[in-house]
Amino acid sequence: MLSIPIKRPLPRVPRLITSLPGSRAKDIIKRDRAVTSPSYTRDYPLVVARGEGCMVEDVDGNVFLDMTAGIAVTATGYAHPEVVQAIQEQAARLVHMSGTDFYYEPMVELAEKLASRAPFPNGARVFFTNSGAESNEGAIKLARYYTGRSLIVAFLGAFHGRTYGAMSLTGSKAVQRANFGPLLPGVTHIPYGTHASLDYLEKQLFPTMLPPKEVAAIVVEPIQGEGGYIVPEDGFLQRIRQICDRYGIMMVVDEVQSGMGRTGHLFAIEHWGVMPDIITMAKGIASGLPLGAILSRPEIMTWQPGAHATTFGGNPVACAAAIVTLRLLESGLMANATQMGELLQAGLHRLSQQFPQVSPPRGKGLMVAVDLLNDEGEFDPQLRDRILQEAFLRGLLLLSCGKAAIRFCPPLVIDSDQIQIALEILSEVYGNW
Repeated sequence: MLSIPIKRPLPRVPRLITSLPGSRAKDIIKRDRAVTSPSYTRDYPLVVARGEGCMVEDVDGNVFLDMTAGIAVTATGYAHPEVVQAIQEQAARLVHMSGTDFYYEPMVELAEKLASRAPFPNGARVFFTNSGAESNEGAIKLARYYTGRSLIVAFLGAFHGRTYGAMSLTGSKAVQRANFGPLLPGVTHIPYGTHASLDYLEKQLFPTMLPPKEVAAIVVEPIQGEGGYIVPEDGFLQRIRQICDRYGIMMVVDEVQSGMGRTGHLFAIEHWGVMPDIITMAKGIASGLPLGAILSRPEIMTWQPGAHATTFGGNPVACAAAIVTLRLLESGLMANATQMGELLQAGLHRLSQQFPQVSPPRGKGLMVAVDLLNDEGEFDPQLRDRILQEAFLRGLLLLSCGKAAIRFCPPLVIDSDQIQIALEILSEVYGNW
């Protein structure tokens, strides 16, 4: 058992009291390696004991400033008191009763709130899941069910999950698909984010290999996540909407990483004023509890009882956490994401001017990334990985994405002082290279 006092407040700045990893962390890592799957990816030897706001403490008492939010999950920060209270109260009343077979109010209330905020003209229908991959699996089924078609267009660089249907849409890294074939048939990938790519789809693929009247869906991230936090060209998403309208194709927007206020809007697609047909969600929806959702225009989600179901999706405890998360986002955290994102990008832009191996930042809100480059201006993933390690050794937690990018996706409760601390640590790390 850990001896860390649970109620002792964490400092709001990094505090390192041991070498990294510390002795307890080393022991747990050794135990982990003996019994857990080697498929897990760990960028550095962090063994977390608890978190508070944007700070996490490891098992040896070291405190870190977290710019990862558990991969863009802990939207309201770690252990937000209102979220914790909602979880505790709901757990004391009802932990589980499958919403597939029965009814309970938290599931209905959360569906009502999501439906009222969906960027559709007449509300939405909601299907709850446990994860982003599961949401995307369900979206594939729904698009095929509604259209009666089988083909799907996805994008190179996309990440939609690692289960078979979601993995078939994913085009991020070869390791995620290697040795798992055959995958779901009927999926075609094209480059992301440019009008040239959509020209290729319309002028080359549709007339030759991909009959548009057999395409059920175009599945797209409004901002690519694992692919590098790539923001598409102006008009790209609007044009996908036009193509879908022209041929009766479903526009499926994956908001698993970009949604739940991370970009300053509840859904990133709102930045472009585009109405999708289906939205997939997960990650930040319940501030760390496993929950996802599929939202669609009401006339699309018409599958019959038993066509799709889940035992745990829409779990009452997760729904209670999500209801509070939504309220907190709309009462100030989305606005904070916009403000802190602007501050972060301004600071990262200054660092890019000072250090030529760092690209200017890109992104929206608190979904921001920079690339690391070599002396020839080419992507340098080795340099990126060394910077992640050096930041960790100074108390700053970061994640990689794309070819050589560092992503910044902190909890949406981060403040200006913590942004400045992160920038100062990065400046120190960059200065050593």
